[in-house]
Amino acid sequence: MQVRFAHKNLERLEGDPGYTAGFDADVVRAFRKLMQYIRAARDERDFYALKSLHFEKLKGRRRKQRSMRLNDQWRLILEFERDENGKVVVIVEIEDYH
Repeated sequence: MQVRFAHKNLERLEGDPGYTAGFDADVVRAFRKLMQYIRAARDERDFYALKSLHFEKLKGRRRKQRSMRLNDQWRLILEFERDENGKVVVIVEIEDYH
């Protein structure tokens, strides 16, 4: 899938091996692994197929967003958009759910 980042620090977190954006090494490693999976996916059905991602719709003011689990504490928040080439995953933020 095509990917776009809402913030430059998330884009740098994926590509710069020395950059952690203040997150623990485990969170950074999980984020980078998840980004590889997102880029390889055909569409969001691939995310639902892998139960360990805990891919789910959010509610309330975030009803247009989805989340995936990085670990027990941290979630990757994303949205889907369409452009002339199809769907685009927008990586919004990494959020502490506790």
